Amino acid sequence: MLDREIKEQLKDLFASLEADYVFDISSPPRDENREDLVGLLEDVAASAPAGRITCRVHKGEQLGFALLRNGVATGICFRGIPTGHEFTSLLLAVLNSDGKGKNMPDRAMCDRVKALKGEIRLTTYVSLECVNCPDVVQSLNIMALLNEGISHEMVDGALFQDEAATLKVQAVPSVFAGDRLIHAGRAGFGDLLEKLEKACGSNSTGASYDVKEYDVIVAGGGPAGVSASVYSARKGLKVALLAEKVGGQVRETVAIENLISVPRTTGARLTEGLRAHVGEYDIDLMEYRRVEKAEIRDGKKYVTTATGETFAAPTLIIATGAGWRRLNVPGEAEYTGRGVAFCPHCDGPFYRGRHVAVIGGGNSGIEAALDLSGICSKVTVFEFLDELKADRVLQDKARQMPNVEIFTSSQTLEVVGDGEKVTALRVKDRQSGEERLMELDGVFIQIGMSPNSAPFRDVADINRMGEIETDAHCRTSRPGVYAAGDVSTVPYKQIIISMGEGAKAALSAFEDRLRN
Repeated sequence: MLDREIKEQLKDLFASLEADYVFDISSPPRDENREDLVGLLEDVAASAPAGRITCRVHKGEQLGFALLRNGVATGICFRGIPTGHEFTSLLLAVLNSDGKGKNMPDRAMCDRVKALKGEIRLTTYVSLECVNCPDVVQSLNIMALLNEGISHEMVDGALFQDEAATLKVQAVPSVFAGDRLIHAGRAGFGDLLEKLEKACGSNSTGASYDVKEYDVIVAGGGPAGVSASVYSARKGLKVALLAEKVGGQVRETVAIENLISVPRTTGARLTEGLRAHVGEYDIDLMEYRRVEKAEIRDGKKYVTTATGETFAAPTLIIATGAGWRRLNVPGEAEYTGRGVAFCPHCDGPFYRGRHVAVIGGGNSGIEAALDLSGICSKVTVFEFLDELKADRVLQDKARQMPNVEIFTSSQTLEVVGDGEKVTALRVKDRQSGEERLMELDGVFIQIGMSPNSAPFRDVADINRMGEIETDAHCRTSRPGVYAAGDVSTVPYKQIIISMGEGAKAALSAFEDRLRN
């Protein structure tokens, strides 16, 4: 099932495995997907040193497998065939079980996972085409390895559609603790851990941490943050890189074709490259950290994260990027994951043959409408402005689609539901003032990005768009505070520009340091 090149790569990956592993496969005798699953796992097992990974097949009610380490269950299970984006989750499950995965959290995060209370049975419903699902699956697999009271099962929603429909899954990834939905949509390790602490409780006594001193603190692990960290470290400075996740928004980009000198790559490959480059220098990477507050005291910058840790340095470079912009209307938060979605590529299949709305008439909105038009019975686009903002070629394609309708001058007032799922959208015509209720099954929000600048309002000036104001050298209004990339006022939010701005911020900071 795997080609020769991949098998050779797996041989290198598994060459140093120390424990023995078993893929304990369960399958109904006549399941049409049985051969594909067994073939995939046998190919993976054959790529490891002789006897290190073996397959065991037995009769079961549903197609799937559990991972055993030295004959003992790890708490990690897969229901379905982990190909596509979840193939990496399969490989990392083995490597992390062996203590060799490069995505393991640091000690502070591990201690919080170990402190989670009770027996926690987690299930994540995924799409194998979803670029956000692996982050969630891999994070929860790690938690299962760290805490014996946690088990986690990945379920392919396409193979178990009836089950997903019964649970009213309308977005991936969807995470259940027992039979209770606790999360839907993309999330990092830290986000998931916080939700589990809230849902299940923690035995943590609230650890206190000493303030950690550095020369430079870089907040944000995307292209700008990594660039700033590398350039600062090359100057011999002691650098802390605080990141919710290395790669930032880049991780969610499927294809990248405008990174000069690299004709084509993916967000996943570029993220690997960013992480590897950080690893070449003496940079303290603090991943899964969300900045909650930044302040200046006696000229020194203090950054506090959601974990309760505080970092201090004379220089702060803010490169926290941007996140999906929300409508902030009634019903949006309540029905996120139950009819409100942000990724048409990941969640579109749940709305096959149904009527959906796309909010936003820019490139991302019209591209989403075109994608969904091949799946859904009807797609209605609502744009707030009086005309679409998308490129003309995209507009022309959308207007040619028989099942796509477009309304401009339309203000979304409310997402309406029945308590379980979205049933309608309340919209106002901005020219006539008329309001109407349009019955539909799902809403895809595509209204751009919002800078992640809120924690830094006390240390930098922020414009009405939420961007941190900078000069040509990435300096902010406060000495020793710099900003780079999508969080700043720099025009054109592009990967290559963010990389350059990160380098510029680091060089400006070093120059200012020399001049005191």
